[in-house]
Amino acid sequence: MDKLEEKLGYTFTDRTLLERALTHSSYANENRGKGLESNERLEFLGDSVLGMVTADFLFRTKPNLPEGDLTRTRAALVCEGSLVLVARELGLGRCLKLGRGEDAGGGRERPSIQADAVEAVIAAIYLDGGIGSARKFIQRFILDRGDVVAVSRDHKTALQELVQRESGQVLEYRLLGATGPDHAKVFRVEVDLNGEAVGTGEGRSKKEAEQNAARAAIEKLTH
Repeated sequence: MDKLEEKLGYTFTDRTLLERALTHSSYANENRGKGLESNERLEFLGDSVLGMVTADFLFRTKPNLPEGDLTRTRAALVCEGSLVLVARELGLGRCLKLGRGEDAGGGRERPSIQADAVEAVIAAIYLDGGIGSARKFIQRFILDRGDVVAVSRDHKTALQELVQRESGQVLEYRLLGATGPDHAKVFRVEVDLNGEAVGTGEGRSKKEAEQNAARAAIEKLTH
């Protein structure tokens, strides 16, 4: 725990909060006699703290960004892929308490488990040290990673990461048609989520149309 706290840049007053943040439900279920609590409630709280701190940061530091770009940037910064990078930097996988079956099945490397653990750790820091301490952690490990605006520009990637928060989600891009002469065609694309249309977009190329369709889908799914 000492090494992990050193990596976190935060020392807990109540270390049981950190231990709970690292306790997966599979471990808690296998050890019910010990009265252990899994990290699921902390994950719920951490998700909200992360979203609020990120939104506040973008609002204050990017005054010229329109609402749509703010929404897309926040979604990209707090997505599973972003949190997995944090988990790997911290070595959280090695610290997790997993049930035997989950551990044997590669749970320590599972992106969803790693991302959930990061959110739980954020909540643990928040409960132990307040919003200031949580903000410092989020700033260091998430918000200070390069250009936070550029991260939102690939709308297809951002949409993929957004829907992957739930398992079994299927995205499909469909070309609806093209209009205009060969030298100035306008393509129209629809993006479907589990067979249901969630966004359409137009562009001078199929790639541009897909990006605009993904951007429309993100706006729909995050409102």
